[in-house]
Amino acid sequence: MLCAMLSLSLQAEENTIGKYLPTEGRDLTMADVFDNALNPENREFAWIPDGRTATCFENGSLVQIRPDGTEEAVLTAEELRKITGNTDVSFVRWLDADRAVFKAGKTFYIICIGDKTVADSFEEPENAANFTFNPLGFHVFTADNNLYFCDSKGNVYPIAESSDRNIIYGQYVSRNEFGITGGIFLSPDGKKIAFYRKDESAVGTFPLLDINSRTGSLLEIKYPMAGMASENVRLGIYDFASGITVYAEADDFGHDQYLTNVSWSPDGKHVFIQVLDRNQKNMHLNMYDASTGGFVRTLLTEHDDRYVEPLDPIHFVKGSDDRFIYRINTRDGYRNLYLCDLDGNVERLTRVDADVEYVGNDGKKVFYTSAEVSPVENHFFSIGLKSGKTVRLTETEGWHNISLSPDCSRFLDNYSSINVPKVIDIADISGKERVNLLTAANPVKDFAFCELSLGTIRSADGKYDNYYRLIKPKDFDPSKKYPVILYVYGGPHMQLVKNTWLAELRRWEMLMAQKGYIVYVQDNRGTINRGAEYEKTIYGRCGQAEMSDQMEGIKMLMSLPYVDKDRIGVHGWSYGGFMTISLITNYPDIFKVAVAGGPVIDWKWYEVMYGERYMGNPETNAEGYALTSLIPKAKDLKGKLLICQGAVDNVVVWQHSLNFVNECIRNNVQVDYFPYPCAQHNVAGKDRIHLMDKVTMYFEDYLK
Repeated sequence: MLCAMLSLSLQAEENTIGKYLPTEGRDLTMADVFDNALNPENREFAWIPDGRTATCFENGSLVQIRPDGTEEAVLTAEELRKITGNTDVSFVRWLDADRAVFKAGKTFYIICIGDKTVADSFEEPENAANFTFNPLGFHVFTADNNLYFCDSKGNVYPIAESSDRNIIYGQYVSRNEFGITGGIFLSPDGKKIAFYRKDESAVGTFPLLDINSRTGSLLEIKYPMAGMASENVRLGIYDFASGITVYAEADDFGHDQYLTNVSWSPDGKHVFIQVLDRNQKNMHLNMYDASTGGFVRTLLTEHDDRYVEPLDPIHFVKGSDDRFIYRINTRDGYRNLYLCDLDGNVERLTRVDADVEYVGNDGKKVFYTSAEVSPVENHFFSIGLKSGKTVRLTETEGWHNISLSPDCSRFLDNYSSINVPKVIDIADISGKERVNLLTAANPVKDFAFCELSLGTIRSADGKYDNYYRLIKPKDFDPSKKYPVILYVYGGPHMQLVKNTWLAELRRWEMLMAQKGYIVYVQDNRGTINRGAEYEKTIYGRCGQAEMSDQMEGIKMLMSLPYVDKDRIGVHGWSYGGFMTISLITNYPDIFKVAVAGGPVIDWKWYEVMYGERYMGNPETNAEGYALTSLIPKAKDLKGKLLICQGAVDNVVVWQHSLNFVNECIRNNVQVDYFPYPCAQHNVAGKDRIHLMDKVTMYFEDYLK
């Protein structure tokens, strides 16, 4: 047994791929954990439309970054004060190559940068949200459930209104799943918009308690639970000239279908929708006539026995009205790019066993980022549309976030790695020029940070390397034994470990290491950026593969001579809360203490779009829902468990945690519970500081 333990210890050292070494200074306080001043210095840039010049709004001035990296204030803070009559002016966005939108108070100003004059100005209407600025001057916004536009004089006109609280126009649908972030889609020429119409009439409600009045009141939210009635979504198309709205004839799968990833043809004559069935196993990429809403044809179809998850609109090849770039992971096992046309022809463009993400194209080359170098690194590439030749455009180790100029001649490269806080360069696509715009200093150089390692461990099925970060305690002594805190998320759409500054560290982890804990964070099967098989392993049995992988990490830690096997704790929020309670109840002899925040307890109480994608319908997967439910596991709880939850959580509703507490009571099992009466799902502000103090004290009281 001793030889096996030594072998595992050596293996852990061999699989370490990066380290941040200990530094001297003072310990973190909880205030430091949330102090933005301890984040690396940053600069926010925006490209001028149709150009190769970037701008930055700093200290109240609009600064232009020339191609050679030199900078010039093209609109100073003093000039903005004179133009607007206001000293507190914020930059909103570029409207076109000469006009930019600014805001002062409740007034929007569209300023011509060349001659420094106001082209238009208008007051923000009451209750306005979701502003979509139109170069033609028809600026679209929502107010309450309705959709409007205003002209350059501030006159407001209705596009779609309803007195029925169940009918909502111009806002996001499907609870932000399928890559949906908004509900307004402006045509390329600005003459039309497409917009979502959501009907929640059939959706059930869930009551949230508002304690802010003297007697309290109930706030009912629409919440479509798995297996129950969902919303109905339609796509309207509005013509500014005629004032007429038509609706896309999208009825492939009936009432419960999803309309996702809306996009326009370059000439504004057609709209494209990726129509997904309720079971999320079949998707049609459809083309519609923007003048009539009439169905034209289905270009592509996708099927997967587990699930199809469209996340991206199509992107037309520059200069073409019939060729486009499309990304999906159902065809070749990874999210690759495909070159398609309006006749339904499909050609695989990126041929890598890694997930890629589209960045842009210039008609000759397509630009993308990819995990092909490493799943914990993000690099920038180009590929020739004719030649298929691939060129890597970033070489430095780390995670590169790319912003490509509209003409695809230059790019902003914002990157970091475990020992590099942040670097921002502006570079030429040819590779001949690269100018540094920012090299951030170490923002925590005055603090006693502990040794942090980035490494890998094999997944439970032996097929993959899972990545982890491991923080050793302050003044680490290998002859001593230390308690362990596992911080876990483990669910879809999340990657906790990357080769970024401090490997994506949450500063609370370092605070706990300074207090004498080993802190361990690991990604597992089911998380993103590793291909379809890795991601979809969890289908129908959420938590099972994830727990198996996390336990491989725990086994490795328990083999180390400086780990106290009797003092292992776990903490996570949301899906991580589900994982936390799953681990302490499935492995009650391993985990002594757990803190779960906003936990999913039973997937039948979670919302349709997410829940049915990963678990199927409760009627057709009764076995899977029973297996993953934590209600029957309450009786198996042995250690100390604290559950924290926002009382007005509209994501993981109270049905979950209160039912688990009730089951603990039925089985005479002790559990600790702390609600945040006015907090939603992600507890924020002062409540957040209180929460993390509570979490810290719980581990200090029961695990130290």
